Amino acid sequence: MDLPLTLTLLAAAVALTAFAGWRGARPWDPRRGVRMVPWRFIMLLSAASVFILAIHLGTLFGVPQRPY
Repeated sequence: MDLPLTLTLLAAAVALTAFAGWRGARPWDPRRGVRMVPWRFIMLLSAASVFILAIHLGTLFGVPQRPY
């Protein structure tokens, strides 16, 4: 992947993480029924993708990797 695509995906993943964190933190409303979307799980998955994309962004900028 090139730099513009990585930055776009990173911005989208950060926005999804923030939105899912906001939706998952809202109190449960029994009048509206059960929540069908697992917002906390979506937040965890998108936060993991933010972490992976940040590592990829570092490799694109030439951050040296740790030798084995």
